[in-house]
Amino acid sequence: MFKKLKLILYIMTKIYFQTHGCSANQSESEIMAGLLEKSGFEIVSNLDDSDIVILNVCTVKGDETGIREIRKLTETGKKLIIAGCVDKYMLPKIREVNENVSIITTHNIDSIVDVVEETFNGNSVELMVKKSDLKIGMPKVRKNKIVGIVPILSGCMGECAYCSVRMIKGDLISYPPEIIAKEVLEAVNSGCKEIWVTSQDNGAYGLENNDKSQLPALMKRILDINLDFKVRIGMMNPEHLLSIIDEMIEIFKHPKVFKFLHLPVQSGNDEILEKMNRKYNVMQFERIIEQFKQAIPSITISTDVIVGFPGETEKQFDDSLQLIRKITPGILNISRFQARPLTRAAHMDGQIAGGVVKNRSRLLTEIFSNISRMNNEKWLGWKGKVLVDEIGKEGSFIARNSAYKSIVLKAVLNLGDEVNVKIDEITTFDLRGRVV
Repeated sequence: MFKKLKLILYIMTKIYFQTHGCSANQSESEIMAGLLEKSGFEIVSNLDDSDIVILNVCTVKGDETGIREIRKLTETGKKLIIAGCVDKYMLPKIREVNENVSIITTHNIDSIVDVVEETFNGNSVELMVKKSDLKIGMPKVRKNKIVGIVPILSGCMGECAYCSVRMIKGDLISYPPEIIAKEVLEAVNSGCKEIWVTSQDNGAYGLENNDKSQLPALMKRILDINLDFKVRIGMMNPEHLLSIIDEMIEIFKHPKVFKFLHLPVQSGNDEILEKMNRKYNVMQFERIIEQFKQAIPSITISTDVIVGFPGETEKQFDDSLQLIRKITPGILNISRFQARPLTRAAHMDGQIAGGVVKNRSRLLTEIFSNISRMNNEKWLGWKGKVLVDEIGKEGSFIARNSAYKSIVLKAVLNLGDEVNVKIDEITTFDLRGRVV
């Protein structure tokens, strides 16, 4: 009788997820939602309808971003659970905002049901044990029913001076290829048309036991699955891609693979890259971009730049501007340097004033906006098949072509539709088309 009453109470309990950060974080929210739904909780898509809110934070974006969201959600009066990339040094800040919040880190998502039960009963929980369990092959409630996010590893091999990912996520653990392939197969069989191969650094796959990345072999195994789906290969760091570049170019030529390369450079100056402890130089980065562009002219390049790293001079920042002008990326993620606690960069000499960093970021954004618009102009008049993979604003849909370009369509469509379109208009950051 007690168990039945408990189940009824949980069925009445509504859970809302707010997720920040990378696609790996999105995958972990989907897993937590799957485990909760399996246990009788209801996952809702509206904050106002919820009883408990789970905020999956990304500290890579900065502690203050996470603290700001915690403060906003605390003001709603709802029971709150903080999940994701949370390290112990953040606890005093979090408790200062909300002393009753529960906390579950990225390593403990398999225990989310227990944490929700305790929070539901008015108990504050901190579950921060570091474990190395595989976060794959678990129940999921997908945010987008046609997109399957498949993590292939956790942790990373890097020791970047500015980054806290390895401190939080831990050392590299690559997931077995047979389990990854099974996850892809199950996702496609459940209706997914688009698979995101994701991690903190896809290029590091298998490096804990091998001299070079095993990503090409993994991708071949995924692409050999004889079903209809497309694959977006997530971020790879340049140093790991260098030794497998020819194999990966052939992978990217495969008709199932989106022609979309996410390769973070972080700075266009070798001295700054060395201070960041990045294991490549600008010339090597440029060579990778050039080889991919020669082999696949329509490829969309995405890269990342950190502005205002300690000691960065105006000349060194200008090197980053010149590099972006040279490679003309389709996507540029700009981050203003933030001193992450316990990282080497936080204690380096030459910390740059916030106003200077802001001005540099604004200048780089203006330059990229012009580049993005020029890139998009090349697609005017293009005709071809696209995959509808997102619901847009005001009754529109977002579709992707083979180069993973975002195309806004105003038509009666469904997620997962494949339609032929023509690009009639462009904006700075997307294409506008019609079904033909």
